[in-house]
Amino acid sequence: MRFGYTLMTEQSGPRELVGYAVSAERAGFDFEVSSDHFSPWLTSQGHAPYAWTVLGAVAQATERVELATYVTCPTQRYHPAVVAQKASTLQVLSGGRFILGLGSGENLNEHVTGEGWPPIAQRQDMLVEATMIIKKLISGELITWEGDYFRVDSARIWDAPEDGVPIGIAVSGESSVQQFAPLADHLIAVQPDAEVVSSWDRVHDGASRKIGQLPICWDPDRNAAIARAHDQFRWFGGGWGVNADLPTPAGFAAASQFVRPDDVAESIPCGPDLDAVVEAVRPYQEAAFTDLALIQAGDQGQQEFLDQAAEPLLQKLRDAFG
Repeated sequence: MRFGYTLMTEQSGPRELVGYAVSAERAGFDFEVSSDHFSPWLTSQGHAPYAWTVLGAVAQATERVELATYVTCPTQRYHPAVVAQKASTLQVLSGGRFILGLGSGENLNEHVTGEGWPPIAQRQDMLVEATMIIKKLISGELITWEGDYFRVDSARIWDAPEDGVPIGIAVSGESSVQQFAPLADHLIAVQPDAEVVSSWDRVHDGASRKIGQLPICWDPDRNAAIARAHDQFRWFGGGWGVNADLPTPAGFAAASQFVRPDDVAESIPCGPDLDAVVEAVRPYQEAAFTDLALIQAGDQGQQEFLDQAAEPLLQKLRDAFG
């Protein structure tokens, strides 16, 4: 497995994120992924810088790590033609280190355009059409498109990367695999579902990367870690069906008001025990994921994690799953 670091735009400011990216590369992470939000899930997280500006800075501040969006929604807040231009530019800036991660989005971030929030079936259909447009434009092709959801008029990406941009798409079940596996290079998923991976591999003959994500909260003091994880990440237990539809941080606060610190500690490895993180990674390895991005919860203690825990943790993970 390859192990990545998550640039969590909801919990850190843009300058801090670039610094963490440099430290994560130095610590030995293989890749770095960035969330792409207009709002944090909870007010206590307190940030939401523009992910693409941050990634452009990270591309110049780092040399080796792969970069990816985890994930961008190309259907409402962004027109797919603009996403194609951004992804192409970032691929050129990074020297070919970028993967475009796409997903069907969350109400929290997309409602800001005032266009309403479509039902899930429509969002999935929109993502299919948007991905088709993006793939055509990234190739450097001049296109005009008149679809069910999008129009593109005589558009071309003038700085198209020579080798294109790999695309990963977030899926959560069999029906989304059937829709998106033929369009994407890589699978993105936040649950270690072996059946989803197996279905995806049947389309790609096992040649695709399967990229997961796992939150942790390392701290020398386990109680401090639990408190921070509860403050910053208690929304995590709501599940995709809830998280996709809530429109505001206030909604997430209300939905998670009865989540206890102990509940969070049961679902997120908290404290100094690195072996607990290894065990939390194991289901992803057993489900045949090839890549896993770790999220260190909270801005407080982030640099301490990178300076003190990241290298020994990566060594343990590679010894177990390398």
